[in-house]
Amino acid sequence: MAGVPLGEMVWLAGAVMAAGVVTGILAGLFGIGGGAVIVPVLFEVFRILGVPEDLRFQLCVGTSLAIIVPTAVRSYWAHRAKGLVVPAVMHSWALPAVVGVAIGSAIAAFAPGKVLKLAFVVIASIIAGKLLAGREDWVLGRQLPGRFAMAACGLIVGLASSLMGISGGSLATMAMTLYSVPIHNAVATSAGLGVPITIAGTLGYILAGLPHQALLPPLSLGFVSAIGVVLIAPISSYTAPLGARLAHSLPKRQLEIGFGLFLIAASLRFLVSLIAA
Repeated sequence: MAGVPLGEMVWLAGAVMAAGVVTGILAGLFGIGGGAVIVPVLFEVFRILGVPEDLRFQLCVGTSLAIIVPTAVRSYWAHRAKGLVVPAVMHSWALPAVVGVAIGSAIAAFAPGKVLKLAFVVIASIIAGKLLAGREDWVLGRQLPGRFAMAACGLIVGLASSLMGISGGSLATMAMTLYSVPIHNAVATSAGLGVPITIAGTLGYILAGLPHQALLPPLSLGFVSAIGVVLIAPISSYTAPLGARLAHSLPKRQLEIGFGLFLIAASLRFLVSLIAA
């Protein structure tokens, strides 16, 4: 880090800590891990640290998943205490989601960063459009589907999560609301699914990055930076219950609008970086 202006490093340290606060609140509020906040901040940090362009986004995603682990756990506990988690979804989706994470981790190890960014923009925009439209008749069914369809949903959520560096809350929430699961139950259950997704994703990105270990920054284990985890994880984990309490006090429509606006903002951030590349 020699030659990096002190003022710039101080600004980045402040941005990383602020991202930790926002990450925790978003995790509790929307049942997400906050990866859309973490990844852009880490991308800038790793740029200054000289991480090669071809590996930088993968390192951001892997580190994001590792950071989200304690946040997802605390968010899930806070929501479970309210009794709103849907056990049927947890039991049906957890294992397929882990399989999807494994597939996504393997793909991300070889795909260019632009592919991962584009996946985020497309998927998040679809989810945001559904939420902001607020159409109650946009449903696939009035009850959860059969075993095969449930397993497929879990697989897709896990796959997309590992490519985007998120806990899967946004995708899982949309899928459940399409089957008439109330938004508060969907958010709570999404928080629970984030636990196996982020743990499996962290392990997957560690393994995927080991062949590139020599090109990664110090204190990195595969595509997971211990420095990034230490700076953000404790703060985000501490603030997650605050967001969970806020989520249960908001009306359904306000929660949907807030969730949709968040996803639009995150999508625009990645779209700008794609255009500028």
